[in-house]
Amino acid sequence: MTAPTESGIDIWDDDIVVDPYPTYAQLREQSGVVHLPENGIYVLTRYDIIRDVLGDPTTFSSTTLGFNPMVNEALQGTSLASDPPTHTQLRATLSENLTPRALRGLKATIEEKADRLVAELVAGGGFEAVDYLARVFPIEIVADLIGFNGHVKDNMMRWGQAAMQVLGPMNHRTQESFPIAGELYGWCSSVTADDLTPGSIGRGIFDAETRGDIPKGSAGHIIHQYLGAGVDTTVASIGNIVALFGRHPEQLRLVRENPELVPAAFAEVLRFWTPLHIWGRTTTRDVEIDGALVPAGAQLGILLGAGNRDPRHYTNPDVFDVTRNPVDHLSFGYGPHGCAGQGLAKLEGHAIIGALARHVRSITVDDGVRAPSNMTRSLETLQVLEVVGV
Repeated sequence: MTAPTESGIDIWDDDIVVDPYPTYAQLREQSGVVHLPENGIYVLTRYDIIRDVLGDPTTFSSTTLGFNPMVNEALQGTSLASDPPTHTQLRATLSENLTPRALRGLKATIEEKADRLVAELVAGGGFEAVDYLARVFPIEIVADLIGFNGHVKDNMMRWGQAAMQVLGPMNHRTQESFPIAGELYGWCSSVTADDLTPGSIGRGIFDAETRGDIPKGSAGHIIHQYLGAGVDTTVASIGNIVALFGRHPEQLRLVRENPELVPAAFAEVLRFWTPLHIWGRTTTRDVEIDGALVPAGAQLGILLGAGNRDPRHYTNPDVFDVTRNPVDHLSFGYGPHGCAGQGLAKLEGHAIIGALARHVRSITVDDGVRAPSNMTRSLETLQVLEVVGV
């Protein structure tokens, strides 16, 4: 085996995080694993390699999923930053209320809220799609589900964005976000059952702690994941739905004419514009990846979006096609750490796409603005210039 090939790029360069796909393609063609000395990490670029790594928590540990020591220390004891068997115990409580069966009763409510919101926006003509749709909708859903209210609900977007930013390297974005993420950490370390709405999932997590199903003091860690990992990525996905249907009106027409394509359309949105830029793992031993030796203790950067556009796995991967139905996309991860909230994210994404298909004949959008971000590739603004109702 040889050492991995190298590249001199900074994977968190402003231009790259705003539009990473040319860089993804370059790295992917170079090798399945590329060493980036500038960042001190080894990035994984190809679909099969990424999936194999995500499915092997023994060799590739989640205990340093972030890219700076401060955040990794802060996340110790959480489901996100633990390996089996600790992860298995914490994950069971996190996932208990997010299974398809548990969420079944929410489906009608979420669809009704999406339909009402989209109908109101369409009736008003043009609108700003990030503030008035992509952010409003998931925040309302998650707040009601977990039992957040008052200042917590008001801070959900701000806290959620900061919680993702601080997973990056110690650059200016991370440093600016640490005080805000600290507010979230502080609240989660002091929250009690009485702070959450009776009958909510949040109350149920504290009940699990009382029963001894999870370690004492871990309820706040689990609630932190709902806020830290469950908001910003869903906001990104909903903004991407509107932007992609605005750029590809023929794809919206296909969904309008064939409503059964709604799940496939959301999967394709997630594949084509992956909400997460990068995610971390650490090697527990010397390991061969794509014929190259990666040493024990190496920090890996998993480029999910590069894997989702790998032509070795998907035909014409740079084409947005709602009939593709890429159910095996990597945007929810894979293996034991696959996104616990993906069932809820699918309900929300399907509801928004279904509502757009019912109420919109065509939609015209501007180019949108993406602000550089360490972890999440999200639109900051997206103006709907014209909307033609059905």
